[in-house]
Amino acid sequence: MKLKLSGKVFCVVCSFIGFAACNNSATNKVTTADSVTTLKKKQYLSQPLVSHIYTADPSAHVFNGKIYIYPSHDTATGTPENDNGDHFNMMDYHIFSMDSVNGKVTDNGVALHIKSIPWAGRQLWAPDAAFANSMYYLYFPVKDKQDIFRMGVATSAKPEGPFVAEGKPIIGSYSIDPCVFKDDDGTFYMYFGGIWGGQLQRWNGNKYDSAGQLRKPNEQAILPRMAKLNKDMKGFAEPVKEVQIIDKNGKHFTEQDNAKRFFE
Repeated sequence: MKLKLSGKVFCVVCSFIGFAACNNSATNKVTTADSVTTLKKKQYLSQPLVSHIYTADPSAHVFNGKIYIYPSHDTATGTPENDNGDHFNMMDYHIFSMDSVNGKVTDNGVALHIKSIPWAGRQLWAPDAAFANSMYYLYFPVKDKQDIFRMGVATSAKPEGPFVAEGKPIIGSYSIDPCVFKDDDGTFYMYFGGIWGGQLQRWNGNKYDSAGQLRKPNEQAILPRMAKLNKDMKGFAEPVKEVQIIDKNGKHFTEQDNAKRFFE
């Protein structure tokens, strides 16, 4: 399978990771406070694209010559913070669109609400989107009634929605952070997984263990997961597999190899 991303989409993704992008001026030497201020101003392509609501973890796509941004949406809550992210009160998705980079940002309103997902319990985390079969598909992680993260899928005739969720989660799915990739032959794959609140440490051999723990520093790092999607884009065509990530010497990363690892 060839991993290839078109230049246009790659630029869009790079532009919006963190809702800001750096330019080469970041490598310049700085010696005064004024220079620091000037440098910081030059590092960003724009001011934050979204400031009227709390958003995070965006994925970006170009559909019909337009940029669409699919972030999560958090709301303020009095719940104490913890490593599992129980304080994140994510009830819906807003999809944003732009005619061009640095263009006007349009909030297209609520595209999907947790109340319209029959099997959902709480916390709609970071989503992704894809286009196939003349339809748009929104992939999202949400905790079910047993408080276990599953992947759901919703469909729409428009990239901005509104989306209608399937009545059940994708069979065999778990954890968070779905990313859908289209290969050169038209086949779609989903890559996903996150530890801590994302619960990936509780899954071994695609079996759930509520007592599953993070691994020790010298042990192999927990691997992300992937699966081929069915042609209808609503389920997995194969069992979920681990994504084998190795270093330049052909060895798996360990939990303590933080300098070599990456986030999402």
